[in-house]
Amino acid sequence: MPEPGHAGLLLLFQRAQAQFTDRVDAVEPGEWEAPALPGWSVADLVAHLTGEQLWVPPLLAGERVDDVAPRIPTGTGQLLGSDPLTAWESAADTALAAWADPAVLHRTVGLSSGPTPAAAYLTEMTADLTVHAWDLARAVGGDTRLDPELVAAATRYAEERLGPDGIPGLVGPPLPAPPGADAQTRLLARFGRRG
Repeated sequence: MPEPGHAGLLLLFQRAQAQFTDRVDAVEPGEWEAPALPGWSVADLVAHLTGEQLWVPPLLAGERVDDVAPRIPTGTGQLLGSDPLTAWESAADTALAAWADPAVLHRTVGLSSGPTPAAAYLTEMTADLTVHAWDLARAVGGDTRLDPELVAAATRYAEERLGPDGIPGLVGPPLPAPPGADAQTRLLARFGRRG
């Protein structure tokens, strides 16, 4: 299957952002401190994704991680303030605008893991948003069904980029998927989650 071009990758990213936005919008006031992942509350998870979006414009502009880091807030409270949904949406809009220029896909981005083609960075961000949308929904008892096209895109990412042990410190090792598991369950198992 050929790799999608800029328009296709951008559309998938936009859909992943929208799916995550729906999950953030569904969080009730008393659910922000609920556990989402080991060591992370719901608020921490949303802050993590908000911060990731804020990194996009300077990295696509060619700035180095060390130069950008002092300008990106790191604490959950700093990233989300008193209105987590608005903070998330603002950061997401900024990232989407930066990705909208087709020329950016021909760049190499200096990530903490090393020089990375921008297209691979965009694909990684889309997969991350997809899996974390499930994490967020599961944490608050929300809708855990994921967009099938995003599941397929995240599965392609996992097959191409995740090693047998995941990515140490970022993605846990895969779990065995039950026999006859559907695509979403297999994807979640590949990211170390039980669907």
